[in-house]
Amino acid sequence: MIESFIQWLLSVLAVPEIGLTSVFLISLISATLLPLGSEPAVFAVVKANPDLFWPVILVATLGNTLGGVIDYGMGYAAKKAFHSERQTAWFRWLERFGPKTMLLAWLPGIGDPICTLAGWLRLPFWPSVAYMALGKFLRYLTMTWMLLSLTDGFGHWLATHMG
Repeated sequence: MIESFIQWLLSVLAVPEIGLTSVFLISLISATLLPLGSEPAVFAVVKANPDLFWPVILVATLGNTLGGVIDYGMGYAAKKAFHSERQTAWFRWLERFGPKTMLLAWLPGIGDPICTLAGWLRLPFWPSVAYMALGKFLRYLTMTWMLLSLTDGFGHWLATHMG
């Protein structure tokens, strides 16, 4: 049932007219603890509309950062429920480096839990959001630039060598 819902949601969000809205929603959802990657959507919209490179990067960054803020809020609210977890290495590491750890919020697999733990530890909110946004922005910028470079370079190579 969940798989069919996700397939439906992805097909609706893939409609070309939705473009930036799709990027925002997919970026927001993928930043929560749900397993969904936003880079393919960002790349697809940029590839289809190269003039939208910067708006897409910024909208993806905003959506992904807001998803991280949701994770932060979940962690903030859950603090009392799991007080014993505070003794783990993750917590000590986050307490030591503080909001700067949010630069790693873009990492697949551990980025979302880091945001949640930051809220749990009640790290300063606005500095955490700023570092989170910076890390996510740099990820989208780098990934999209690399994918465009690879696909355009490969397409050019294919056209010159196979044509």
